[in-house]
Amino acid sequence: MFKIVISLFRQLGGALVFYTTIPLPQHWPLEFSRIARWAPWIGLLIGGLTWGVNTSLQILPISALVRAVLVAAFGIYLTGGLHLDGVIDTADGLAVPDSERRLSVMSDSRSGAFGVMAAIILILLKVSAIAALSPTQSYALVIAPIWGRWGQVLAIARYPYLKAEGKGAFHRRNLKLPQDLWPSSILLVAVSAVPIAIHPETWTAWSWIALIGLCVSWGVGAWFNHRLQGMTGDSYGAIVEWTEAFIICSVSILTK
Repeated sequence: MFKIVISLFRQLGGALVFYTTIPLPQHWPLEFSRIARWAPWIGLLIGGLTWGVNTSLQILPISALVRAVLVAAFGIYLTGGLHLDGVIDTADGLAVPDSERRLSVMSDSRSGAFGVMAAIILILLKVSAIAALSPTQSYALVIAPIWGRWGQVLAIARYPYLKAEGKGAFHRRNLKLPQDLWPSSILLVAVSAVPIAIHPETWTAWSWIALIGLCVSWGVGAWFNHRLQGMTGDSYGAIVEWTEAFIICSVSILTK
């Protein structure tokens, strides 16, 4: 039992180092083999920190737009742009009509025009949606990163990986089903129930948000799989970012 607990702490540390820029002590033992299952929990941490920054900035005499830019920038900083880089590379790959050249284009460290445009659109979408959130709607900043990473884990489980090696290949090799999906699924149910417990009159809107989160996190991965005929580490990152953006937009529209 003790060895299991130690292994879990090592995996959590590995997930934190891999998915974020949050530092850990150098002597902290890390384990990376099964970190994918902890991605939604890392999303909870990122969401909580982002929500905290957004709440703190609401006290300052700055415009909603400036606040939204700072919150979005903080989110990019926390992840080191890991998933945003996936958005850029995936967009560049999808712009190539020849499917055989897509992987080489996506592996190129240089950003193409389509990738830059995709990143600009994504950031503008997030900023505008965050600026439109009221204080009660800002809970979207907590749940969106969890849904995005749950969609990533779902894609890892469902779709083939296109490369023998790569920054996301070990996720696919080490994911164990169905046990690696259950903890994050329970987390989603619990986190989605929080705003309903606090404001029972909003249960209809937040129930729709949960349904939209399920559809978006599944649908974004399914669309990328359809276009790419499989997954790469870049498409995993793109799933996270686009799912987050769509869910924040949904909350800004459907709740009050």
